[in-house]
Formats: sequence, structure tokens, C-alpha cells
Amino acid sequence: MSKAARQQRILEVVGNGRPIWSQDELRRELLRSGFEVTQGTLSRDIGDLGLLKTPEGYAVPEVAVPRPLPSLDRLLREFVVRVKGAANLLVIKTAPGSAQPVAAAMDAEGWPEIVGTIGGDDTILIVTAAARDARKLLARIREVLE
Repeated sequence: MSKAARQQRILEVVGNGRPIWSQDELRRELLRSGFEVTQGTLSRDIGDLGLLKTPEGYAVPEVAVPRPLPSLDRLLREFVVRVKGAANLLVIKTAPGSAQPVAAAMDAEGWPEIVGTIGGDDTILIVTAAARDARKLLARIREVLE
């Protein structure tokens, strides 16, 4: 199951009104829902979600604090396996589970060549308005990868 689905379930478990006092208790609740996680993964999820440890157990903060994405250059270098162009489209292959964060970072850059991105598990489809925009974007991405 995906990280996003797991983290959504964590928020549901913590926000359901029944106190969750420990990571082990939260881990057992996740296991009942079909999510088998290690303590290390659960600890990272708790940090990613910004959960608070209160006298009443874990809690979701009232005001969500957006976490900045890592730089696009870093994500491209770390996760992109290959990039191919086709007319006004680019297809980017990434390491498994990495396409959505890379696509989100590309969207956040606001590059004018990009009309939209679709991020799956390990593949990103980028739509540009014209083939020349796709070529320009392909060159920009390859420059970062070199």
C-alpha cells in the first residue's frame, strides 16, 4: 500500500476520537487495517504528518504546517532513471514510488513550458503546449541530470 494511503489512515486513526498513546498502539491499529509498518517508518510518518504527542495521546495539529518539497534539482538527480520526448509530451521514468513527489516539485517550479503533469508510481507524463516546449524542457531536465 502506498505511503499516501498509509499516512491518510494514520490521520484517520489519530483523529477518530479514541486516544492513541504510543507508536506501538498506532502500529497495531494500522496492522488491523492492513498496513504492516516498521517502527522506523511509523516514526517518519509521524514526523511527516506533524503529529503532536499530547497528554491525551497523539493529535493532529489544528493548523497544518506545509512542509517544503526538496529542490527539484535534487529530486531529479536522485530519482529520475530516464527521460523521453514524444511530440509535445515527455515521459519520465523514476525509481518506484518517486514519480508523484517529482511531479509535484515540477508543478511547484511553475515552468512555463509545462501545461500539466501526471505522476503515477514510477512514471510521470508531462504535457507541453507544443513540441518545441517539450524539447526545451527535455534539454533543461537532461542538463540537471548530467
